[in-house]
Amino acid sequence: MAPSLSPIRSHHVAIIGAGAAGLVAARELRREGHSVVVFERQKQVGGTWIYTDHTEPDPLSVDPTRSVVHSSVYGSLRTNLPRECMGYRDFPFVDRSGVSESRDPRRIPSHGEVLAYLQDFAKEFAVEEMVRFETSVLKVAPAADEGTGKWRIESTANEKRDRRDEIYDAVVVCNGHYIEPRLAEIPGISSWPGKEMHSHNYRVPEPFKDQVVVLIGNSASADDISRDIARVAKEVHVAGRSNAADTFIKRSGYSNLWMHSMIERVHEDGSVLFQNGKMISVDVIMHCTGYKYHFPFLETNGSVTVDDNRVGPLYKDVFPPAFAPWLSFVGIPWKVVPFPMFELQSKWIAGVLSGRIPLPSKEDMMKDIKTLYSTLEAEGIAKRYTHQMGITQFEYSNWLASQCGCPETEEWRKEMYLTTGMRKRAYPETYRDEWDDHRLVSQAYQDFSLYK
Repeated sequence: MAPSLSPIRSHHVAIIGAGAAGLVAARELRREGHSVVVFERQKQVGGTWIYTDHTEPDPLSVDPTRSVVHSSVYGSLRTNLPRECMGYRDFPFVDRSGVSESRDPRRIPSHGEVLAYLQDFAKEFAVEEMVRFETSVLKVAPAADEGTGKWRIESTANEKRDRRDEIYDAVVVCNGHYIEPRLAEIPGISSWPGKEMHSHNYRVPEPFKDQVVVLIGNSASADDISRDIARVAKEVHVAGRSNAADTFIKRSGYSNLWMHSMIERVHEDGSVLFQNGKMISVDVIMHCTGYKYHFPFLETNGSVTVDDNRVGPLYKDVFPPAFAPWLSFVGIPWKVVPFPMFELQSKWIAGVLSGRIPLPSKEDMMKDIKTLYSTLEAEGIAKRYTHQMGITQFEYSNWLASQCGCPETEEWRKEMYLTTGMRKRAYPETYRDEWDDHRLVSQAYQDFSLYK
Protein backbone atom coordinates (compact mmCIF):
# COMPACT_ATOMS: atom_id res chain seq x y z
CA MET A 1 0.00 0.00 0.00
CA ALA A 2 1.44 3.36 -1.00
CA PRO A 3 2.08 5.72 1.93
CA SER A 4 -0.13 8.76 2.25
CA LEU A 5 1.53 11.95 1.08
CA SER A 6 -0.70 14.25 3.09
CA PRO A 7 0.84 15.90 6.17
CA ILE A 8 0.07 14.51 9.64
CA ARG A 9 -3.04 16.18 11.05
CA SER A 10 -4.04 16.53 14.70
CA HIS A 11 -7.70 16.28 15.73
CA HIS A 12 -9.82 16.80 18.81
CA VAL A 13 -11.18 13.32 19.61
CA ALA A 14 -13.78 12.10 22.09
CA ILE A 15 -13.63 8.55 23.45
CA ILE A 16 -16.71 7.00 25.03
CA GLY A 17 -15.65 4.73 27.91
CA ALA A 18 -12.50 4.21 30.03
CA GLY A 19 -12.41 0.42 30.04
CA ALA A 20 -9.74 -1.72 28.39
CA ALA A 21 -10.64 -0.40 24.90
CA GLY A 22 -10.96 3.26 25.83
CA LEU A 23 -7.71 3.36 27.79
CA VAL A 24 -5.54 2.04 24.97
CA ALA A 25 -7.43 4.14 22.41
CA ALA A 26 -6.65 7.26 24.45
CA ARG A 27 -2.98 6.35 24.66
CA GLU A 28 -2.64 5.62 20.94
CA LEU A 29 -4.52 8.75 19.85
CA ARG A 30 -2.37 10.95 22.06
CA ARG A 31 0.80 9.20 20.84
CA GLU A 32 -0.27 10.07 17.32
CA GLY A 33 -0.61 13.74 18.29
CA HIS A 34 -4.37 14.06 18.73
CA SER A 35 -6.00 15.83 21.68
CA VAL A 36 -8.26 13.47 23.62
CA VAL A 37 -11.16 13.61 26.06
CA VAL A 38 -12.43 10.32 27.54
CA PHE A 39 -15.98 10.23 28.89
CA GLU A 40 -16.46 7.72 31.73
CA ARG A 41 -19.63 7.37 33.79
CA GLN A 42 -17.92 5.55 36.67
CA LYS A 43 -15.54 6.94 39.30
CA GLN A 44 -12.52 4.98 38.06
CA VAL A 45 -11.02 3.33 35.00
CA GLY A 46 -11.60 -0.35 34.24
CA GLY A 47 -15.06 -0.61 32.72
CA THR A 48 -16.63 -4.03 33.05
CA TRP A 49 -13.72 -5.24 35.23
CA ILE A 50 -14.86 -3.05 38.14
CA TYR A 51 -16.54 -5.50 40.52
CA THR A 52 -19.55 -4.39 42.54
CA ASP A 53 -21.82 -6.46 44.73
CA HIS A 54 -24.70 -4.24 43.58
CA THR A 55 -27.15 -5.79 41.14
CA GLU A 56 -30.04 -4.29 39.24
CA PRO A 57 -33.52 -4.18 40.83
CA ASP A 58 -34.90 -5.97 37.76
CA PRO A 59 -33.15 -9.39 37.76
CA LEU A 60 -33.71 -9.80 34.00
CA SER A 61 -32.52 -6.25 33.26
CA VAL A 62 -35.30 -5.59 30.76
CA ASP A 63 -36.96 -2.58 32.43
CA PRO A 64 -35.72 0.47 30.45
CA THR A 65 -36.25 2.71 33.52
CA ARG A 66 -34.09 0.53 35.82
CA SER A 67 -30.93 1.85 37.44
CA VAL A 68 -28.22 0.18 35.33
CA VAL A 69 -25.22 -1.53 36.93
CA HIS A 70 -22.26 -1.31 34.54
CA SER A 71 -20.53 -4.54 35.48
CA SER A 72 -21.31 -8.20 34.89
CA VAL A 73 -18.39 -9.53 36.95
CA TYR A 74 -19.24 -12.19 39.56
CA GLY A 75 -17.29 -12.77 42.74
CA SER A 76 -15.45 -15.96 41.74
CA LEU A 77 -14.68 -14.85 38.18
CA ARG A 78 -11.22 -15.61 36.84
CA THR A 79 -10.08 -14.96 33.29
CA ASN A 80 -10.17 -17.89 30.87
CA LEU A 81 -6.85 -16.93 29.28
CA PRO A 82 -3.34 -16.82 30.78
CA ARG A 83 -2.15 -13.34 31.69
CA GLU A 84 0.85 -13.55 29.32
CA CYS A 85 -1.30 -13.61 26.18
CA MET A 86 -3.95 -11.21 27.56
CA GLY A 87 -1.90 -8.08 28.01
CA TYR A 88 -1.32 -5.11 25.71
CA ARG A 89 1.71 -5.81 23.56
CA ASP A 90 4.05 -3.19 25.00
CA PHE A 91 2.78 -3.33 28.61
CA PRO A 92 3.02 -7.01 29.58
CA PHE A 93 0.53 -8.41 32.09
CA VAL A 94 3.10 -9.89 34.48
CA ASP A 95 2.85 -10.97 38.11
CA ARG A 96 3.23 -7.88 40.30
CA SER A 97 2.39 -9.54 43.62
CA GLY A 98 5.74 -8.28 44.91
CA VAL A 99 4.41 -4.72 44.60
CA SER A 100 1.33 -5.32 46.75
CA GLU A 101 -0.03 -8.20 48.83
CA SER A 102 -3.46 -7.60 47.33
CA ARG A 103 -2.24 -8.67 43.87
CA ASP A 104 -3.07 -12.09 42.45
CA PRO A 105 0.04 -13.94 41.19
CA ARG A 106 -1.82 -16.72 39.34
CA ARG A 107 -1.41 -17.09 35.57
CA ILE A 108 -5.18 -17.14 35.12
CA PRO A 109 -6.02 -14.43 37.63
CA SER A 110 -9.12 -13.02 39.28
CA HIS A 111 -11.10 -10.06 37.97
CA GLY A 112 -9.46 -7.87 40.61
CA GLU A 113 -6.02 -8.53 39.14
CA VAL A 114 -7.21 -7.52 35.66
CA LEU A 115 -8.61 -4.29 37.08
CA ALA A 116 -5.30 -3.61 38.85
CA TYR A 117 -3.46 -4.20 35.56
CA LEU A 118 -5.70 -1.69 33.75
CA GLN A 119 -5.12 0.82 36.56
CA ASP A 120 -1.36 0.25 36.24
CA PHE A 121 -1.61 0.87 32.50
CA ALA A 122 -3.58 4.10 33.02
CA LYS A 123 -0.97 5.37 35.50
CA GLU A 124 2.03 4.30 33.40
CA PHE A 125 0.80 6.25 30.38
CA ALA A 126 -0.92 9.11 32.27
CA VAL A 127 -4.26 8.27 30.71
CA GLU A 128 -6.34 9.35 33.70
CA GLU A 129 -5.57 13.02 33.06
CA MET A 130 -7.61 12.70 29.84
CA VAL A 131 -10.65 11.16 31.57
CA ARG A 132 -13.75 12.97 32.78
CA PHE A 133 -15.06 10.66 35.48
CA GLU A 134 -18.69 10.39 36.60
CA THR A 135 -19.73 11.86 33.27
CA SER A 136 -22.60 10.34 31.30
CA VAL A 137 -22.87 10.79 27.55
CA LEU A 138 -26.45 11.58 26.59
CA LYS A 139 -26.07 12.11 22.87
CA VAL A 140 -23.47 11.68 20.11
CA ALA A 141 -24.66 12.99 16.74
CA PRO A 142 -23.23 14.56 13.58
CA ALA A 143 -22.96 18.31 14.00
CA ALA A 144 -24.58 19.26 10.69
CA ASP A 145 -24.02 22.98 11.20
CA GLU A 146 -20.31 22.54 11.92
CA GLY A 147 -19.13 21.22 8.58
CA THR A 148 -18.05 17.77 7.46
CA GLY A 149 -17.06 15.21 10.03
CA LYS A 150 -17.74 17.18 13.22
CA TRP A 151 -19.64 15.57 16.10
CA ARG A 152 -21.77 17.10 18.83
CA ILE A 153 -21.58 15.45 22.25
CA GLU A 154 -24.03 16.23 25.04
CA SER A 155 -22.98 15.02 28.48
CA THR A 156 -23.83 15.50 32.14
CA ALA A 157 -21.61 15.33 35.22
CA ASN A 158 -21.84 16.01 38.95
CA GLU A 159 -25.17 14.20 39.27
CA LYS A 160 -26.57 15.96 36.20
CA ARG A 161 -25.86 19.49 37.45
CA ASP A 162 -23.06 20.09 34.98
CA ARG A 163 -24.38 19.74 31.42
CA ARG A 164 -22.12 20.27 28.42
CA ASP A 165 -22.72 20.51 24.70
CA GLU A 166 -19.42 20.27 22.80
CA ILE A 167 -18.05 19.78 19.28
CA TYR A 168 -15.37 17.20 18.43
CA ASP A 169 -13.65 16.31 15.20
CA ALA A 170 -14.00 12.58 15.78
CA VAL A 171 -15.57 10.06 18.17
CA VAL A 172 -14.27 6.61 19.14
CA VAL A 173 -16.92 4.41 20.75
CA CYS A 174 -15.46 2.12 23.46
CA ASN A 175 -18.47 1.49 25.69
CA GLY A 176 -18.17 -2.30 25.84
CA HIS A 177 -20.88 -4.88 25.25
CA TYR A 178 -21.45 -6.67 28.56
CA ILE A 179 -24.24 -4.52 29.99
CA GLU A 180 -27.45 -4.99 28.00
CA PRO A 181 -28.52 -8.65 28.38
CA ARG A 182 -29.87 -10.92 25.65
CA LEU A 183 -32.56 -13.37 26.79
CA ALA A 184 -33.57 -16.79 25.52
CA GLU A 185 -37.14 -17.26 24.33
CA ILE A 186 -38.88 -19.91 26.42
CA PRO A 187 -42.38 -21.18 25.50
CA GLY A 188 -44.77 -20.81 28.44
CA ILE A 189 -42.52 -18.49 30.46
CA SER A 190 -45.21 -15.84 31.04
CA SER A 191 -47.14 -18.22 33.34
CA TRP A 192 -44.14 -19.98 34.91
CA PRO A 193 -44.09 -19.19 38.68
CA GLY A 194 -40.36 -19.47 39.39
CA LYS A 195 -37.66 -16.77 39.46
CA GLU A 196 -35.95 -15.66 36.25
CA MET A 197 -32.69 -13.71 36.09
CA HIS A 198 -29.76 -12.94 33.80
CA SER A 199 -26.16 -13.77 34.71
CA HIS A 200 -25.50 -9.99 34.55
CA ASN A 201 -27.07 -9.94 38.03
CA TYR A 202 -25.24 -12.97 39.44
CA ARG A 203 -22.55 -12.31 42.06
CA VAL A 204 -22.28 -15.14 44.63
CA PRO A 205 -23.76 -18.66 44.97
CA GLU A 206 -25.22 -18.42 48.50
CA PRO A 207 -28.74 -17.22 47.48
CA PHE A 208 -29.17 -20.50 45.55
CA LYS A 209 -28.62 -22.78 48.55
CA ASP A 210 -30.76 -25.95 48.34
CA GLN A 211 -32.51 -24.73 45.18
CA VAL A 212 -32.96 -26.34 41.77
CA VAL A 213 -31.42 -24.02 39.17
CA VAL A 214 -31.46 -24.15 35.37
CA LEU A 215 -28.85 -22.12 33.50
CA ILE A 216 -29.28 -21.44 29.78
CA GLY A 217 -26.08 -21.02 27.79
CA ASN A 218 -23.01 -22.74 26.35
CA SER A 219 -20.37 -20.09 26.97
CA ALA A 220 -17.85 -19.39 29.72
CA SER A 221 -20.30 -17.73 32.12
CA ALA A 222 -22.74 -20.68 32.10
CA ASP A 223 -19.86 -23.08 32.65
CA ASP A 224 -18.31 -21.09 35.50
CA ILE A 225 -21.52 -20.14 37.27
CA SER A 226 -23.00 -23.65 37.08
CA ARG A 227 -19.93 -25.00 38.91
CA ASP A 228 -19.99 -22.09 41.37
CA ILE A 229 -23.65 -22.71 42.25
CA ALA A 230 -23.36 -26.52 42.31
CA ARG A 231 -21.41 -26.21 45.59
CA VAL A 232 -24.54 -25.01 47.41
CA ALA A 233 -27.57 -25.78 45.23
CA LYS A 234 -29.70 -28.92 45.40
CA GLU A 235 -29.43 -29.46 41.63
CA VAL A 236 -27.99 -27.51 38.71
CA HIS A 237 -29.04 -28.15 35.11
CA VAL A 238 -27.40 -26.42 32.12
CA ALA A 239 -29.42 -26.13 28.89
CA GLY A 240 -27.70 -25.23 25.63
CA ARG A 241 -29.27 -24.26 22.33
CA SER A 242 -26.38 -25.80 20.38
CA ASN A 243 -26.58 -29.13 22.24
CA ALA A 244 -28.10 -32.09 20.40
CA ALA A 245 -31.78 -32.73 21.20
CA ASP A 246 -31.02 -35.92 23.15
CA THR A 247 -28.23 -34.41 25.30
CA PHE A 248 -28.25 -35.54 28.94
CA ILE A 249 -24.79 -35.65 30.51
CA LYS A 250 -23.72 -35.74 34.14
CA ARG A 251 -20.78 -33.37 34.66
CA SER A 252 -17.67 -34.93 36.15
CA GLY A 253 -16.73 -33.97 39.69
CA TYR A 254 -20.28 -33.15 40.76
CA SER A 255 -23.17 -35.30 41.96
CA ASN A 256 -25.74 -32.58 41.23
CA LEU A 257 -24.75 -31.03 37.86
CA TRP A 258 -26.18 -32.07 34.48
CA MET A 259 -25.96 -30.84 30.89
CA HIS A 260 -29.16 -30.91 28.78
CA SER A 261 -30.46 -29.99 25.38
CA MET A 262 -32.46 -26.75 25.19
CA ILE A 263 -35.68 -26.16 27.17
CA GLU A 264 -38.74 -27.33 25.23
CA ARG A 265 -41.18 -25.36 27.38
CA VAL A 266 -42.06 -24.49 30.98
CA HIS A 267 -45.33 -25.04 32.84
CA GLU A 268 -47.53 -23.27 35.37
CA ASP A 269 -46.72 -25.88 38.03
CA GLY A 270 -43.05 -24.76 38.02
CA SER A 271 -41.75 -27.63 35.93
CA VAL A 272 -39.29 -27.36 33.04
CA LEU A 273 -39.36 -29.77 30.09
CA PHE A 274 -36.16 -30.21 28.08
CA GLN A 275 -35.95 -31.34 24.46
CA ASN A 276 -34.40 -34.59 25.71
CA GLY A 277 -37.71 -35.44 27.41
CA LYS A 278 -36.50 -34.85 30.98
CA MET A 279 -38.87 -32.85 33.19
CA ILE A 280 -37.92 -31.32 36.54
CA SER A 281 -39.39 -28.89 39.05
CA VAL A 282 -37.26 -25.74 39.08
CA ASP A 283 -36.84 -22.73 41.39
CA VAL A 284 -34.67 -20.44 39.23
CA ILE A 285 -33.91 -20.06 35.52
CA MET A 286 -30.75 -18.06 34.86
CA HIS A 287 -30.10 -16.75 31.34
CA CYS A 288 -26.33 -16.95 30.65
CA THR A 289 -27.13 -15.93 27.10
CA GLY A 290 -24.80 -13.06 26.45
CA TYR A 291 -25.35 -9.40 25.70
CA LYS A 292 -26.56 -6.99 23.07
CA TYR A 293 -24.47 -4.28 21.47
CA HIS A 294 -26.09 -1.14 22.79
CA PHE A 295 -25.35 2.47 21.86
CA PRO A 296 -28.29 4.44 23.34
CA PHE A 297 -26.41 7.75 22.97
CA LEU A 298 -25.54 7.35 19.29
CA GLU A 299 -27.72 9.11 16.70
CA THR A 300 -26.79 8.39 13.10
CA ASN A 301 -30.19 8.59 11.40
CA GLY A 302 -30.03 4.90 10.53
CA SER A 303 -26.50 4.93 9.08
CA VAL A 304 -25.26 2.66 11.90
CA THR A 305 -27.68 0.04 13.22
CA VAL A 306 -27.73 -3.01 15.49
CA ASP A 307 -29.71 -5.77 13.77
CA ASP A 308 -29.82 -9.17 15.52
CA ASN A 309 -26.56 -8.18 17.24
CA ARG A 310 -24.83 -7.22 14.00
CA VAL A 311 -23.41 -3.69 14.29
CA GLY A 312 -23.27 -2.35 10.82
CA PRO A 313 -22.24 -1.57 8.36
CA LEU A 314 -18.67 -1.57 9.75
CA TYR A 315 -15.50 -1.82 7.68
CA LYS A 316 -13.20 -4.32 9.42
CA ASP A 317 -15.38 -4.07 12.57
CA VAL A 318 -14.18 -0.48 13.12
CA PHE A 319 -15.30 2.21 10.65
CA PRO A 320 -18.88 2.83 9.42
CA PRO A 321 -18.26 3.95 5.80
CA ALA A 322 -20.83 6.78 5.96
CA PHE A 323 -18.87 8.51 8.73
CA ALA A 324 -15.31 7.21 8.26
CA PRO A 325 -12.91 8.10 9.69
CA TRP A 326 -14.72 10.49 12.06
CA LEU A 327 -16.69 7.74 13.84
CA SER A 328 -15.10 4.46 14.85
CA PHE A 329 -15.55 1.55 17.25
CA VAL A 330 -13.00 -0.36 19.33
CA GLY A 331 -13.83 -3.74 20.84
CA ILE A 332 -16.69 -5.01 18.68
CA PRO A 333 -15.24 -8.50 17.90
CA TRP A 334 -15.78 -11.27 20.46
CA LYS A 335 -14.29 -14.68 21.17
CA VAL A 336 -10.89 -13.01 20.89
CA VAL A 337 -7.82 -12.10 22.94
CA PRO A 338 -9.21 -8.63 23.58
CA PHE A 339 -6.53 -6.26 24.86
CA PRO A 340 -3.90 -6.71 22.11
CA MET A 341 -6.64 -6.47 19.50
CA PHE A 342 -7.95 -3.23 21.04
CA GLU A 343 -4.39 -1.90 20.86
CA LEU A 344 -4.07 -2.64 17.13
CA GLN A 345 -7.54 -1.24 16.34
CA SER A 346 -6.60 1.93 18.24
CA LYS A 347 -3.27 2.31 16.43
CA TRP A 348 -5.12 1.98 13.13
CA ILE A 349 -7.75 4.57 14.05
CA ALA A 350 -5.11 7.02 15.31
CA GLY A 351 -3.06 6.70 12.12
CA VAL A 352 -6.08 7.00 9.84
CA LEU A 353 -7.28 10.15 11.64
CA SER A 354 -3.87 11.78 11.31
CA GLY A 355 -3.77 11.03 7.59
CA ARG A 356 -0.75 8.76 7.93
CA ILE A 357 -2.69 5.61 7.02
CA PRO A 358 -5.09 5.78 4.04
CA LEU A 359 -8.58 4.23 4.05
CA PRO A 360 -10.27 2.81 0.95
CA SER A 361 -13.10 4.83 -0.62
CA LYS A 362 -16.55 4.57 0.96
CA GLU A 363 -17.65 2.47 -2.04
CA ASP A 364 -14.76 0.02 -1.61
CA MET A 365 -15.40 -0.24 2.13
CA MET A 366 -19.08 -1.04 1.48
CA LYS A 367 -18.07 -3.62 -1.12
CA ASP A 368 -15.80 -5.30 1.44
CA ILE A 369 -18.61 -5.36 4.02
CA LYS A 370 -21.13 -6.82 1.56
CA THR A 371 -18.62 -9.54 0.59
CA LEU A 372 -18.25 -10.43 4.29
CA TYR A 373 -22.02 -10.61 4.80
CA SER A 374 -22.41 -12.80 1.69
CA THR A 375 -19.66 -15.12 2.88
CA LEU A 376 -21.24 -15.51 6.33
CA GLU A 377 -24.62 -16.23 4.75
CA ALA A 378 -23.15 -18.79 2.34
CA GLU A 379 -21.46 -20.54 5.26
CA GLY A 380 -24.74 -20.64 7.19
CA ILE A 381 -23.45 -18.37 9.97
CA ALA A 382 -26.31 -16.54 11.69
CA LYS A 383 -26.30 -12.75 11.67
CA ARG A 384 -25.84 -12.61 15.44
CA TYR A 385 -22.40 -14.26 15.01
CA THR A 386 -21.11 -11.57 12.59
CA HIS A 387 -18.56 -10.29 15.12
CA GLN A 388 -17.52 -13.67 16.54
CA MET A 389 -13.96 -14.44 15.51
CA GLY A 390 -12.24 -17.32 17.28
CA ILE A 391 -9.37 -18.61 15.15
CA THR A 392 -9.90 -15.93 12.46
CA GLN A 393 -8.88 -13.21 14.94
CA PHE A 394 -5.19 -13.75 14.20
CA GLU A 395 -5.61 -13.13 10.49
CA TYR A 396 -7.61 -10.01 11.38
CA SER A 397 -5.05 -8.75 13.92
CA ASN A 398 -2.23 -9.36 11.46
CA TRP A 399 -4.12 -7.34 8.83
CA LEU A 400 -4.43 -4.48 11.33
CA ALA A 401 -0.73 -4.79 12.17
CA SER A 402 0.17 -4.55 8.46
CA GLN A 403 -1.87 -1.34 8.16
CA CYS A 404 -0.07 0.16 11.16
CA GLY A 405 3.42 -1.07 10.31
CA CYS A 406 3.51 -3.24 13.47
CA PRO A 407 4.83 -6.79 13.92
CA GLU A 408 2.29 -9.58 13.52
CA THR A 409 0.83 -11.47 16.49
CA GLU A 410 3.57 -13.46 18.23
CA GLU A 411 3.39 -17.21 17.60
CA TRP A 412 3.58 -17.97 21.31
CA ARG A 413 0.51 -15.76 21.96
CA LYS A 414 -1.51 -17.54 19.30
CA GLU A 415 -0.36 -21.00 20.46
CA MET A 416 -1.08 -20.16 24.11
CA TYR A 417 -4.62 -19.08 23.19
CA LEU A 418 -5.28 -22.27 21.20
CA THR A 419 -3.70 -24.58 23.80
CA THR A 420 -5.71 -23.01 26.62
CA GLY A 421 -8.91 -23.47 24.64
CA MET A 422 -8.19 -27.17 24.16
CA ARG A 423 -7.31 -27.63 27.83
CA LYS A 424 -10.46 -25.79 28.89
CA ARG A 425 -12.61 -28.21 26.91
CA ALA A 426 -10.70 -31.26 28.16
CA TYR A 427 -10.19 -30.23 31.82
CA PRO A 428 -12.82 -27.59 32.68
CA GLU A 429 -12.24 -27.96 36.43
CA THR A 430 -8.46 -27.72 36.50
CA TYR A 431 -7.25 -25.98 33.31
CA ARG A 432 -6.77 -22.67 35.12
CA ASP A 433 -4.20 -24.06 37.55
CA GLU A 434 -2.38 -26.91 35.78
CA TRP A 435 0.10 -26.12 33.01
CA ASP A 436 2.28 -27.81 30.44
CA ASP A 437 3.19 -24.82 28.24
CA HIS A 438 6.43 -23.71 29.93
CA ARG A 439 8.11 -23.33 26.54
CA LEU A 440 5.51 -20.73 25.53
CA VAL A 441 5.85 -18.87 28.83
CA SER A 442 9.62 -18.66 28.30
CA GLN A 443 9.11 -17.24 24.82
CA ALA A 444 6.63 -14.70 26.19
CA TYR A 445 9.05 -13.49 28.84
CA GLN A 446 11.86 -13.19 26.28
CA ASP A 447 9.59 -10.82 24.35
CA PHE A 448 8.56 -8.99 27.53
CA SER A 449 12.20 -8.25 28.31
CA LEU A 450 12.25 -5.99 25.23
CA TYR A 451 9.82 -3.62 26.95
CA LYS A 452 11.65 -3.18 30.25
